[in-house]
Parts: sequence; structure tokens; C-alpha cells
Amino acid sequence: FEIILYIHICAGATCLISGIGAMSSKKKRGMHTICGEIYHSAYVVVFVTSLTMAILNWESSAYLFFIGIFSYSFAFLGYVSAKKKWKNWIASHISGMLGSYIAICTAILVVNVSNITILNQWNPLIFWFLPSIIGSPLIFLVGQKYKKSKSI
Repeated sequence: FEIILYIHICAGATCLISGIGAMSSKKKRGMHTICGEIYHSAYVVVFVTSLTMAILNWESSAYLFFIGIFSYSFAFLGYVSAKKKWKNWIASHISGMLGSYIAICTAILVVNVSNITILNQWNPLIFWFLPSIIGSPLIFLVGQKYKKSKSI
């Protein structure tokens, strides 16, 4: 169980770093796509390890099984839309990838907030919603930016 958790943590950290790389690079082939491929691959590992740990510890972690499916569905949507380039793929790509980034940030924050002295005195429920409160308007704004340009 510990090795699965270690792999899960490393993949989650890889998602955080590669996600920032993809978001901060020019939206064209090159750094953006390299970071995006790393992000998606690491997210697959996070997804598989979260499902595995939930199944192995079902009585106390069953909810993580469903959170894992829900979270990865965003990354999958964003990844596939960029690969298939269907109608309005840019909107699907942006909302999927940024939605999955919000999900991974939420998970990392919720799991670790109790270890952060200044934050562990706050109601933990805040940290379930804070990334969405911050990230959802950003998805809208970024979507509006690329909606006007019609291409990435």
C-alpha cells in the first residue's frame, strides 16, 4: 500500500509542475504539448493509484473511487478534445484540463491542509471549495480569450 501511495504522490506532484508548464507556455506544439503529455500521463497514474487505494481500503475510502473517476474525466475530456479537434474543441480542452487541475489542487490541499499550521485552524470544508471558487472564473476568462481568437 505504501509504494502505491508513494507513486500516487509523485504523480500528483508531476501533475502540479507539468500543469503549470503547460499553462504558462505558448499554446502551440512544443513546450505546451510536451508538458500536456506529461500532465496527462501523470494524471493517468494518479487516477489508477487512487482507484487502487480506494478498492484496497474500501470501507474508509470508497468515496475516493468516485472522486478519482470524476477528476480524471476532466483530464480525459481535455486531452481527447485536443487530439480529436472536434467542433468547439478548444472550449472542451480548456475546461477539461483546467477542471482537472482544479481537482488535483483540491485533492492536494484537502489532504495536506491539516499539516499546515496557519491553515489547519480553518474549517476544512473551505479547502474543498476554494480551488473551484478561484479556478472556475479563470476557466471562463481563458475560454473567452481563446473563443475570440478561435485557435490555440
